[in-house]
Amino acid sequence: MRSALLVLAVCLAAPPVRAAEPFDAVRAIFEKHCLSCHNDNELKGKLSLSTEAAARRGGESESPLLTSDLAANELLAQVTGPEPLMPKDRPPLSKAEVEAIRTWLAAGAAWPKDAVLRDRRFDPSTWWSFQPLRPVTPPAVAGPLAAEVRNPIDRFVLATLVEKELTPSPEADRRTLIRRLSYDLLGLPPAPEEIDQFVNDPDPLAYERLVDRLLASPHYGERWARHWLDVVHFGETHGYDKDQPRTNAWPYRDYVIRAFNEDRPYGRFLREQLAGDVLYPEERDGLEGPGFIAAGPWDLIGHAEVPEEKTDGKIARHLDRDDMITNTIQTFTSLTVQCAQCHDHKFDPILQEDYYALQAVFAALDRTNRKYDIDPQVARQRRELEGRRQELAEVQKQIDERTAERAGPRWNELQRLIAAREKDSAGAHPLAAQFGYHSGIASEQATPKWVQIELPEEQEIAAIVLHPCHDDFNNIGDGFGFPVRYKVEVAGDTAFTEAVRPVLDQTGADVPNPGLRAERIDAPGRARVVRITATRLAPRLNDFIFALSEVEILDAAGRSIAATAKVTSLDSIEAAPRWRQTNLVDGYYPGVVDVGQPLEELKRERDQLKAASLTAEDRQTLDRTTRDLASIASGIALLPPQQTAYVAAIHTGTGTFRGTGAGGGQPRPIHRLLRGSVLAPAEEVGPGAISFLSALPGGGRFALPAEAGEGARRVALAEWIAHPDHRLTWRSIVNRVWHYHFGRGLVETANDFGRNGTPPSHPLLLDWLAREFRQSDGSIKHLHRLIVTSRTYRQVSLDRPDNAVADADNRFLWRMNRRRLDAESVRDSVLAIAGKLRPDLYGASFQDFVIDKPAHSPHYEYHLFDPENPAGHRRSVYRFIVRSQPQPFMTTLDCADPSMQVDRRNESLSPLQALALLNNDLMLVMAEHFAKRLEGQSPTLEGQLETGFRLTTGTAPAADELSLLADYARTHGLANACRVLLNLNEFLFVE
Repeated sequence: MRSALLVLAVCLAAPPVRAAEPFDAVRAIFEKHCLSCHNDNELKGKLSLSTEAAARRGGESESPLLTSDLAANELLAQVTGPEPLMPKDRPPLSKAEVEAIRTWLAAGAAWPKDAVLRDRRFDPSTWWSFQPLRPVTPPAVAGPLAAEVRNPIDRFVLATLVEKELTPSPEADRRTLIRRLSYDLLGLPPAPEEIDQFVNDPDPLAYERLVDRLLASPHYGERWARHWLDVVHFGETHGYDKDQPRTNAWPYRDYVIRAFNEDRPYGRFLREQLAGDVLYPEERDGLEGPGFIAAGPWDLIGHAEVPEEKTDGKIARHLDRDDMITNTIQTFTSLTVQCAQCHDHKFDPILQEDYYALQAVFAALDRTNRKYDIDPQVARQRRELEGRRQELAEVQKQIDERTAERAGPRWNELQRLIAAREKDSAGAHPLAAQFGYHSGIASEQATPKWVQIELPEEQEIAAIVLHPCHDDFNNIGDGFGFPVRYKVEVAGDTAFTEAVRPVLDQTGADVPNPGLRAERIDAPGRARVVRITATRLAPRLNDFIFALSEVEILDAAGRSIAATAKVTSLDSIEAAPRWRQTNLVDGYYPGVVDVGQPLEELKRERDQLKAASLTAEDRQTLDRTTRDLASIASGIALLPPQQTAYVAAIHTGTGTFRGTGAGGGQPRPIHRLLRGSVLAPAEEVGPGAISFLSALPGGGRFALPAEAGEGARRVALAEWIAHPDHRLTWRSIVNRVWHYHFGRGLVETANDFGRNGTPPSHPLLLDWLAREFRQSDGSIKHLHRLIVTSRTYRQVSLDRPDNAVADADNRFLWRMNRRRLDAESVRDSVLAIAGKLRPDLYGASFQDFVIDKPAHSPHYEYHLFDPENPAGHRRSVYRFIVRSQPQPFMTTLDCADPSMQVDRRNESLSPLQALALLNNDLMLVMAEHFAKRLEGQSPTLEGQLETGFRLTTGTAPAADELSLLADYARTHGLANACRVLLNLNEFLFVE
């Protein structure tokens, strides 16, 4: 039985091939039918047809694949016969296709040099979202329905209803409409007096004026920013194992609120988030906008504790860029480009090279804190002063270089010693004594680890002193990482092959933890290298390590001669300043008393040496430069303090997380990864976008000049996405806005406009809205007005069995969708109704938790937060968002998961929600405040409850409802009656 091509699977049968050359015809067949499974990444049947070399290697069969002996040809055998094995589970190839393969094989199976085949199953022009935006004329509506049209949206919806033999629903009453609008646009309930004013307003344009008033409210930006933050998975902790806080992430959130309130043109909004620091470097929005790129989770361990050259470090940075491009492409174009990181996209025409071209766009970026000035004028002043300071610093550097030449070796030694003493601002090294060397982490205790100290040359030594570490990790304390079994050896060369001699062997039995007691080992004789090998490691936390604070190599006079030595090791965690190899010979260890000359004495000697070595000309230049630098420092000190934001930027970094800044911000090289593995890099890929949209400027690959900085890549991508002809960009955003108004988008899969997504319910309306939005300069408020002033939006939400039979889920919008309040609206409404909601906008997030164990992996304890604390009475959009431990109350109410891009929230109904709304501490406290507010509104219980009913539901209670509620309040108290009001369906749902 033949097995070579048992998995030559195909997705679609191709039309008859018409090609001028035999290979062209076969190439089209292979790319249409075979490459989806038989490529360098998939290798189904161990076969790739991507290149001639791969195809000639064949698959599992020993029979030749490209032989001209047609009787023995395995490829031809698989696609011919009464029941061809290939295409598997699909219609067989056409006769013309089989004949094309036969002709090509018979002629020798010529394969043009360097021809590489790609999976071409998908013709972009056949899928709705990949087609250009088309000009659309709203359809005419005839007969009685013509009177129902309020704007062009209604024409599209009504035409579809007529086509589907459905009828629209009546318009909702004003009391329903103001509550619907208020929650949609502000996320807050309307006050009873606002409802009464609107209901009794005789102006026929009262509704339109209400829409404009709500859109002008600063609370509009708070409401719609929350929707955007869901999509971009904004959070204020890193996530992963050590879910550390991001205390400076909130400026991006404030940026989004401002952008919505100001009705920022969408193209500008997009550009600010992808490349604002490049395009608008002196503007606050340009510097805060790139918080978008850094909004997602970040692996602190993978970046800050693992070197980038290590496999885990490469994986961490690959995943980091993956998050950046997924967030970018999915947010702005609704494409699942991330599915192409291991192979060409299985369903959409996105190549693996496209994915890595997008990774190359972000290849220089890291997530980091960046300081900036809010005022552009201050930014310019600071830049000018800093520029002048750099020029003067360069003058000083040149003088120092000339001084060093004249002063001799002592100058460099003094500079080194002073730098060592100045590791902290006090110069006393309160923590430096604990700094040391830390090996890589091992899962097995018997894993050997070694570290060695290499002297500049071989010399006489007398003794070696090992100083243990102290670290509070896992409450270990003194002796942290000191090996359970170890040996010490010396040698005459760094390769450890000459004059090797053991000086201590503690490998036969476990040694007790020495605490902070130094271990002195006499080792008289000549040596250049000292090596300490741990053969049985110290336990840490479910793993094992080797750590030392200091190694001294003493000469016969008892002086340490290791200060200028080089330190190497089998492996090392380089997380400066706490852990790094050089700490092992820096002269600091727990218990150290004598740290050499005092800092001030060293500086005095340096200054004296410098004064003696300066020429008269240099002295004059130095005096003038010093005065000018002091003046500049005074000028900078007078400027307003800078703000800090957590954004994507070039990061200089330290230790393992050194970023790209040290290299001038040059992007890391990006290679296509076979099967997505960092261990299998293929060709290098330059920056670009998605090839099948190459008709857009810069599409495919970006042609950038060699001298272009990393920012040019992001600018190119931003311009590519924001281009007026980018059909996906404009469809995506109008669909998102529609989704939040109706509870479902015209395209239900708002993050996936590809073939795995759903087609639009009203494709012509979607295109009309996209073009209208684009022509309005990307005004989202204009889009809101269109949607909410339509008759379609104003319909009642009541079910109608006659329509429900044909369209049970209301896909064609014959009524409005009844919707449950989202988590933030519930919480904000409860605070507002209780009279406790603080109206202040912007600023640092409030934390409704207490942090336990902040040093390592923080525990966010929500139950310890006092709900009476006014800090927690701000709108929910200002709540500090934790990834690893979400707020229990908000999570129960289906709050968005900040670790995921949430294009649409769950809308569940569960007993847990009822229990939370009744018994959560916030609900209990706010019910008390609600009751006190009502007591001040009316002298009678009935009057209080009627006001409470109107505050929660927007309507007055019926007589029997009021009677029942009053009886309950007399028995259980007004506060408990308020809890009932806050649990009414009329409060929790919007009609």
